[in-house]
Amino acid sequence: MAGTAIASATAADIAKAQNVQPTRVDASTGIRELNIPPQGLASALIAFSRQTRVQIFIDQTLASGKSSSGVRGVLTPAVALDRLLSGTGLTYRFTNASTVAIERPGAAVAGGVLPAGAIPLDTIDVQGAGNPNSTMTPMPAYAGGQVATGGQLGMLGNRDVMNTPFSQASYTKKLIEDQQARTLSDVLANESSVITSSGPAGSTNEFWSFRGFMTQTYAAGHSLNGLPAMSPMQFPSTDWIERVEVLRGPAALLKGAAFAGQGALGGSVNLVTKKASDEPLTQLTTRYMSDSRFGAHVDLGRRFGDNKEFGIRFNGSLDGGDTAVDTQQSKFRNAALNLDYRGERVRLSADFANQFQSLTAPARNMDLGNVSGGLANLRQVPSAPSTSLPLSPPWGRSEHEITLGMVKGEVDILDNVTAYGAIGQQRYDAFGNVGNVTLLNPSGAIGIRSQSYRERYDVLSMQGGVRATADTGPIAHALSLDLSQVQYAASFTDQARSTSGVGPIVPVGTIYNPDFSLAPMPGDPGNPRKANEINLSSIGMADTLSVLDGRIQFTAGVRYQEIQTKYLGGISIVGSAGDYKASAWSPSYAIVVKPWEKVSLYANYIENLQPGTTASSNYANSGAVFPPYQSKQYETGVKVDWGRVTTTLAAFQISQPSTLSVPNPNGGLPTLALDGEQRNRGIELNAYGELFEGVRLLGGVTFLDARRTKTQNGTFDGRRAAGAPDFRAVIGGEWDTPFIDGLTVTGRLTYTSDVVVANSAPNLTVPSWTQVDLGARYTFASPWNAKPIIVRFNVDNVFDDSYWKVMHVIGSVYKSDPRTYRLSTTFNF
Repeated sequence: MAGTAIASATAADIAKAQNVQPTRVDASTGIRELNIPPQGLASALIAFSRQTRVQIFIDQTLASGKSSSGVRGVLTPAVALDRLLSGTGLTYRFTNASTVAIERPGAAVAGGVLPAGAIPLDTIDVQGAGNPNSTMTPMPAYAGGQVATGGQLGMLGNRDVMNTPFSQASYTKKLIEDQQARTLSDVLANESSVITSSGPAGSTNEFWSFRGFMTQTYAAGHSLNGLPAMSPMQFPSTDWIERVEVLRGPAALLKGAAFAGQGALGGSVNLVTKKASDEPLTQLTTRYMSDSRFGAHVDLGRRFGDNKEFGIRFNGSLDGGDTAVDTQQSKFRNAALNLDYRGERVRLSADFANQFQSLTAPARNMDLGNVSGGLANLRQVPSAPSTSLPLSPPWGRSEHEITLGMVKGEVDILDNVTAYGAIGQQRYDAFGNVGNVTLLNPSGAIGIRSQSYRERYDVLSMQGGVRATADTGPIAHALSLDLSQVQYAASFTDQARSTSGVGPIVPVGTIYNPDFSLAPMPGDPGNPRKANEINLSSIGMADTLSVLDGRIQFTAGVRYQEIQTKYLGGISIVGSAGDYKASAWSPSYAIVVKPWEKVSLYANYIENLQPGTTASSNYANSGAVFPPYQSKQYETGVKVDWGRVTTTLAAFQISQPSTLSVPNPNGGLPTLALDGEQRNRGIELNAYGELFEGVRLLGGVTFLDARRTKTQNGTFDGRRAAGAPDFRAVIGGEWDTPFIDGLTVTGRLTYTSDVVVANSAPNLTVPSWTQVDLGARYTFASPWNAKPIIVRFNVDNVFDDSYWKVMHVIGSVYKSDPRTYRLSTTFNF
């Protein structure tokens, strides 16, 4: 590709490069003014390539886990490389005037072949001299390879984590594969600020809690390749995902509004799809998950053209069998295709995906609200039952299918100006015949109310904008203009509008010994009817001003947003007779100060706008819709890059209007009402990287003080808010054993403190819980083609601990998943 230097590495690449007779670089013509700060070796080489336009060839295994002390000054490329590689144990050879092979000392032998035993792993792509306003290529991996050096910050584009005035983490394909993560929830299990409702065992719906605020995947609050609301709306598969970029906190300026009163307040996710790399890829992974789920995943990639400008990447998988929960069966399949073009000034990408999941006896949450006397009189939640016991009848069934397509493009209008645009559409269809479990007394007696439903959600998302860089004297500017529109329509059957089902509650024993033969089977739900339409449109503008070579950066921006909602079928807004339209200006400010080379101090103020909550059928005012919520976050923090490990410390406060269940004094259903605010204050400490050669760290702790404020008559002021633990820790690590070459052992410890179950019962909690996950992987060379074979084995919930998780604020709990074994083998052809 003209104008862009690509460096990617396999053994074959380096061998080819080594066959070229070395050419001495002319120091008089090769002098460059360089400024490469200390950082991971891979990202340092990217900076070197950009600033010198020298093409780099390096095997990923050589760069993984190594850091560079950086270089600054007017130097020749040779001298700069000497300094960049100092202390890494690596050397370099110029194979021609603009190409360098980086290798271990003595690696080059007669014929240009690598030493025996060299195992090429996944390649890294180093792009240099490209437009800095582009977001089509993910940021490089940091030391250890599990987390990237940065990610896409919405309309602001790709940002290095040290230049980002927000708390973020970008998880790589390496982490996804090594942890055998099947869905997005598996990846988010690494986040101390996130709690997920679903794990290896299948469930009917997927909920997450970010910084103590719940979100649901079908609320379309997350993005795909930067396009809002295009992340799959239920159980996003990671088979076709290159990066999982997590942004903690609200993101109205960066990404626009969120949906359904459940979107993206505490945090949001951007998924980056896989694209073809320069080297051909043919990969097969066979896998097993307990109890007897077997499957396979195929990953194929090729590039074509004189400059490899055309790329195609296909991912497909099929899994199915019995889960570790009694009577539960799962089927999961997906297929995804990416096509891309990278020209000198134009870059295009298209993604198409289909994903299907079918579950028998799907996991469900247990409602606590039907205990005699109500939640207010429930003094203690019964102990959680055995992890292998189902809380769903064996005849229960649910199906989810998602089909999506999107196209994205960038054009470099000038060297410093890039215009971009994207459009995408997805449809999510769901079907279910389920039994909703409800607690009947404190001893664990349960009942079931049957429910049958069909649901459909349609999303159309459009985005366009411009990013530009400019200098005005000593001040550098990074300008952004972003326009977006998202159309969201939901269709339900009548029973689907009821979150707890229809008909009487039928007793079916206890949670410790259920008798689901007594549960009534639901009938045909019929065809779904359109229930609501939501249209979100916005325009955002921002400027990042930097001085003193980027040591001080200030970002100011504003987004104007309109939310237009139309409710059908007799549903109305609270205090109004029909539909509503609302708008808001959402300003944001952020600053980064770098007092030292590897230290960033930051602070931000950012707002969020989302449609109001809709009261469910559990309430007397079922169908009532509250006005849009406008929430605010204040955050400050410090980030330190220690060379091989990065630590981030963030302190934040987020507030939003709060809902409360008001009991009916005459009996019957309660009423859902707005009552004050929920104010979450917290401190997050995260760390990732490679402590020293072969030992990697990934984890964090979150301290959270979630309180009710401004409640009516001060009744609940100062009380803990539901669904938000005071403390949560996720600590993971990996060790490349010295006694067996290629063997890595892994572990992760998760602890969550006790959690309030419902806002209406602030004294009712579920106990704290701890989970231990262990694993190992072994990499060796294939006897038939010398390419790597990787065997991975993981055990989730090693001690089979049984506990409750809380996701809602209205009084329901989720049972923990049982001990689950994961085994896979990856072959490269």
